[in-house]
Amino acid sequence: MNRVHEITPSDAAPTEARELFDLTGRVALVTGGTRGLGLAIARTFASAGADLVIASRNEDACAEIATELETAGVRALGCPCHVGRWDDIERLVDTAYGAFGRVDVLVNNAGIAPVYETLGGVSEELFDKTLAVNLKGPFRLTALVGGRMVAGDGGSVINVSSTGAIRPTADIVPYAAAKAGLNAMTIGFADALGPTVRVNAIMPGPFLTTIANGWDMDVLGERTRTFPLRRAGIASEIAGAALYLASDASTYTTGSILTVDGGASWAMPGGGDGR
Repeated sequence: MNRVHEITPSDAAPTEARELFDLTGRVALVTGGTRGLGLAIARTFASAGADLVIASRNEDACAEIATELETAGVRALGCPCHVGRWDDIERLVDTAYGAFGRVDVLVNNAGIAPVYETLGGVSEELFDKTLAVNLKGPFRLTALVGGRMVAGDGGSVINVSSTGAIRPTADIVPYAAAKAGLNAMTIGFADALGPTVRVNAIMPGPFLTTIANGWDMDVLGERTRTFPLRRAGIASEIAGAALYLASDASTYTTGSILTVDGGASWAMPGGGDGR
């Protein structure tokens, strides 16, 4: 007969906060880790003691960020990868496991939101590229790394979605569709990889990273005045959510989509999340 686990004194005992969020001895792989939200997450993980594998399409940027993170006293490896290409993903996974022997935390952060003038003008190439980077790549990477996590000591997968997934606007339809798929995939993989692997998503609103350079700041200002926090976010403000999901602080959290948007779920025209 199945029985509900009974709480014991050891279960209820508080754990030191520093221990809950300590990533010492763990290896994190972060895609899109050389700028924006991915870089902020990688820096925070390093400060919590994790070793890092940094992936992006820019080989020089990967090497530069890996060198920076090593100054924090952790091991770091830069590995160029186009996450829309499964051959690249397989090479990335083999490289990460070859260097560190394990991956404990996977952050699917890399994403693109190509601009188009009209929906009728969206080319097949643009559509396929958008879904490849934002959805197909994270699927393959989670399948490969998640499978190894299940066979090993478990782990945590964190997908970086967008509020565009639930509040799409006309200028981000393919991107929003891909992010909606990523939300669904988060829940599906949580079921597939449980109980030893947790899979969650962060759903950011507008963040002032490099992608914001193409935004109309007057429009942004008008919209953010309706937010409870009255502003857009800065990259470092995503890091706490990621650290929570990566660490032992979230051992009973899986299949969740955590919104980090200043209090208002909406999609910023021209790219949504500011990665």
